Amino acid sequence: MKTIALVAHDGKKQALLRWVTTHKDFFADKQLVATGTTGKLVAEALQQPVLCLASGPLGGDQQIGAMIAEQKIDWLVFFWDPLSSQPHDPDVKALIRLAVVWNIPVACNQATADFIVHSSLYQQDYQREVPDFSVYQQRLDKVSG
Repeated sequence: MKTIALVAHDGKKQALLRWVTTHKDFFADKQLVATGTTGKLVAEALQQPVLCLASGPLGGDQQIGAMIAEQKIDWLVFFWDPLSSQPHDPDVKALIRLAVVWNIPVACNQATADFIVHSSLYQQDYQREVPDFSVYQQRLDKVSG
């Protein structure tokens, strides 16, 4: 079962809710994880369980980032608001960075999310390439050793 993380800034929560409701059948067999308020709203809209973490500014973005690093998230849907400053902007950048580092699909807007939902690769048992960081880790071990 694929696990999808859902995050939305306040100015994008309604857009995310409209999007998940439009694709309700798609989410029926998925495990969902979300930051606080977003998760509660999505659970109510879809009438299905959502693992609700802390609110984004209170550490939820970082919790999802940790799950990505632990390879527990298959896809990040993050409707972020590019027109509003966020007090936790470093957390937002860190979350997107981790998704890129661990090579998981990231949708930051409805168009990209639609493409992923309708991708034949997503419908298959697609195995993404998981980066091998052993050389990087060995370099760090030499420095700290």
